[in-house]
Amino acid sequence: MDLTARSPLPDPENKARFVEAMFDRIAPRYDLLNRICTFSLDQRWRRRAIALAQLTRDDVVLDLGCGTGDLAEMAAESGATVIGIDPSAGMLTGMKQRDTGAQPLRADASQLPVRDGGASVVLSGFALRNFVSIEAVFADMTRALRPGGRIVLLEVDQPSFAPLRWAHGLHFNKVVPAIGRALSDAEAYRYLPESTIYLPPESEMRELMSSLGWSDIRKYPMFGGVAQILCATR
Repeated sequence: MDLTARSPLPDPENKARFVEAMFDRIAPRYDLLNRICTFSLDQRWRRRAIALAQLTRDDVVLDLGCGTGDLAEMAAESGATVIGIDPSAGMLTGMKQRDTGAQPLRADASQLPVRDGGASVVLSGFALRNFVSIEAVFADMTRALRPGGRIVLLEVDQPSFAPLRWAHGLHFNKVVPAIGRALSDAEAYRYLPESTIYLPPESEMRELMSSLGWSDIRKYPMFGGVAQILCATR
């Protein structure tokens, strides 16, 4: 059997442990690989997400799946109180070393250690597909956010324009794993493109958001649909 042909996607019951261990392994070179694989566009998309969040010094911000703190650091520049939440100790170690101005906290995004209504903004950058249950995470976000709180979620997407979709698929599914294999961790950078299967279609995502009472749901395609930003109000 060709073991390299096996899918790196974990069984549902093992996903949390798999994802945590994977991010622990790739944490030291995670930022470098992000810049290389996206030609540094990931930082531009994060800046756009922060702008859409309209942060002020009075905000209490939760960054779910914060990784090494790229998005949390940008959020902290507004003067807001920012808490970066991630289950990976390796990622949070990288965040601490960077001195982002945000507070790192190791926790599960579906069980946020925040009182009801304790946050005014929830951010997330490229983390939705790594959660065991998006529904459970969204439900706890709803609990943790005060009424009127803002939600800004940055994720990968699929371009609708066929030539761009083909080029993006080639880069994301072939080039990115090759770069990851050469510079970091082969299994992780096979998992990351394949993990898009965990993202619900846009119609299902909107239905879920609406069912939780979220309003003013908006989608902003980035770079022709390679990435997306979803915004809503609690």
